Amino acid sequence: MITCGVEIKSNEAILCLLSKDRGLFQIIDCRQIRIPLVQSEDTEAMRKYQFTLKKLFEDYKVNQVAIKERPTKGKFAGSSAGFKIEAAIQLIDSVDVTLISTNELKESIKANPFPIPFSDTGLRAFQEGAFSVAYAVSSER
Repeated sequence: MITCGVEIKSNEAILCLLSKDRGLFQIIDCRQIRIPLVQSEDTEAMRKYQFTLKKLFEDYKVNQVAIKERPTKGKFAGSSAGFKIEAAIQLIDSVDVTLISTNELKESIKANPFPIPFSDTGLRAFQEGAFSVAYAVSSER
């Protein structure tokens, strides 16, 4: 089973692909780890953005997408472009989409800690949130 962890920051989706087979995790190299949304006001741009994500999920045979939930109010509230990205992902019918809150993420990682330090994964530092979400959802299954 391949899980795509997604962390949405500002107007881009940060991705991490993680495979779990017989209890072993493998990080999958992905052709695109950041997918920015250029014009969130344009309907055609949104369709193109969703098509790009759907094609990536199909190409890598992603079964599950896990999105790190963002607050709707307060200091760390998500932007309108971020919520549009989230909706575009949720409306892709070929994958199961799960939203995971920060509290659920912390609890899951506490119950199933990373087998190795994040710095040893070979991922870029900005992918840590996406990796954490993918790992938390994958370890629950």
